[in-house]
Amino acid sequence: MQEKPILEIKNLRKKFGEGCDYCLENPKSFKINRCPKCGTVWGCKDVTFEVYPGEILGVVGESGSGKSTMMKCLYFDQDVDGGKGLIAGYESENIFSESSQKRRYIRNNLMGMVYQNPLLGLRLDYTSVGNIAEKLISAGDRNVKNMTDRAKELLTHVEIPLTRMKEFPKNFSGGMQQRVQISKALANNPPILLLDEVTTGLDLSVQAKVLDLIKSIQRDLGVSMIVVSHDLGVIRMLADRTIVMLQGEIIEQGLTDQILDDPQHYYTQQLVHSLL
Repeated sequence: MQEKPILEIKNLRKKFGEGCDYCLENPKSFKINRCPKCGTVWGCKDVTFEVYPGEILGVVGESGSGKSTMMKCLYFDQDVDGGKGLIAGYESENIFSESSQKRRYIRNNLMGMVYQNPLLGLRLDYTSVGNIAEKLISAGDRNVKNMTDRAKELLTHVEIPLTRMKEFPKNFSGGMQQRVQISKALANNPPILLLDEVTTGLDLSVQAKVLDLIKSIQRDLGVSMIVVSHDLGVIRMLADRTIVMLQGEIIEQGLTDQILDDPQHYYTQQLVHSLL
């Protein structure tokens, strides 16, 4: 693992509500994610972590812990209320303070997002090759042959038959839709990939294929990833390090084996033991 992180997030805040003097000063002063004074809900309370080149960082926690909110903030699907983000090689003092144009550049070139619901990541009325071309066009590519060749390369990598590249993803199974979504996210060779509950709702055999694909992407392409999952088996298989979230906070973090085999926080202990 290299010493310099590829992604650094410091004191990320996201609230749903106006906030008040009490919670704005220190949202960690109350244990729940709802301010007892004004009722503002805090999705992220000063979340801080790093991701290193080629690493998979796992994120676990119960529903409402802030996992998906954090991912949406990282991909600019939601505006943040505070915090700082840095990407290695991209000159910016804070990616969250960038203009909408520069945010689009980051989304199109430096990050890829794979959503739990393929409807959010794919245009189901575009062909598979059309979905990948859309991502390439958004990054400035206008050469049809280049886009077609890149789409073929990516679809082959995720094991989508090229005989079906001009089919609409709405005709595909859930597992195939996720693989098309992964290929679209990888279109512009982003160094960082965000995956939010990508195996939820898939059959076990299909899950295994998607997980093998994610590991092969890490191995072959060296892409850094943040993987959110409620399934600790998925996290154990994929993640080098893991952070545990509860009520919008990171309550524990460390090497994945250490977190799952010897959890220190009482909540992590409950989380692990509930699946034994």
